[in-house]
Amino acid sequence: MTSVLQPQKEAPNGTYTFASRPRPVQNRTKYREPAAEQSDGQSNYGNIMYDRRVVRGNTYAQHILPVAAQPDPIEVQRQQESRRRSVARKRAMEQFRPRTPEALEGRKHIDVQTELYLEELNDRVEDTSVECQTDAFLDKPATPLFIPAKSGKDVATQIEEGELFDFDMEVRPVLEVLVGKTVEQALLEVMEEEELASLRAQQRAFEELRNAELVEVQRLEEQERRHREEKERRITQQREVLKKEMETADKIAARAFAQHYLADLLPSVYTTLREHGYFYDPVERDIETGFLPWLMAHVSNTLEKRYVARAVLDMLIHDVTQKRLELFQQMQPHDHSTQ
Repeated sequence: MTSVLQPQKEAPNGTYTFASRPRPVQNRTKYREPAAEQSDGQSNYGNIMYDRRVVRGNTYAQHILPVAAQPDPIEVQRQQESRRRSVARKRAMEQFRPRTPEALEGRKHIDVQTELYLEELNDRVEDTSVECQTDAFLDKPATPLFIPAKSGKDVATQIEEGELFDFDMEVRPVLEVLVGKTVEQALLEVMEEEELASLRAQQRAFEELRNAELVEVQRLEEQERRHREEKERRITQQREVLKKEMETADKIAARAFAQHYLADLLPSVYTTLREHGYFYDPVERDIETGFLPWLMAHVSNTLEKRYVARAVLDMLIHDVTQKRLELFQQMQPHDHSTQ
């Protein structure tokens, strides 16, 4: 029987209860509809095999969250993203799955039975009520006491007081054994205590000897360390002295070589620098860098002004000559006409 699970309701005592009421089965077609239409139009039935709230398997190792614990928002968002991707993937698969082509204009698809035997299709489900009455249960009778069957013959005898057991005589060996065992155990304990005391004394003596040997070893190690450090320090000092002597000898040799090399180099260097103008007379340099450029600029300016004046004078002379030539050419035909 299928039924829709109602939402959980919290009882006053804090426990959860489920309310499930019967309801009729909805009308549905013979063939399955696409997943998208089923999810939109039909409700989910309460099948406990697909209910996430039903725990399966061993529950001892499962981590149960308390009622007041809040879910992790990152985990909730990740689950929502995965659920959304799965739904989108299902929809895409449904779209790409081959379907029956659409009906032509004026026609429509109908459901047709393809079974070997035809059966009537109706919306009402046939049901039959069957009742059964059982007899009332009777109380189980009490189990009778088990009495084993007799075997053999019964024989009786009379025992007077003191015939089988005399306490004073029978208890003496037991008492002797108990006292002996107690004394023996006490002696063993005393011997064990003495032996433990001897072992402790030997252990203390061994520890004292070991501590003395450790102190001596540490003293010898410290002495060896001081000797090694002193040796390394003296070797380092001797190496530094030798290094300084070698550096001093190298410096002396380099100085002698430099003096010998510079004896002929300095005059030639001074001569070359003087020829290239690195050693100069301040008055001469001032005249060359200050006075001569000013003089040349002034002379160039004066010559440029003269050149401009001459060019203007040439242009004036040329214009006047040109005008007089034109005037002369105009007057010459008039003179011929008068003659």
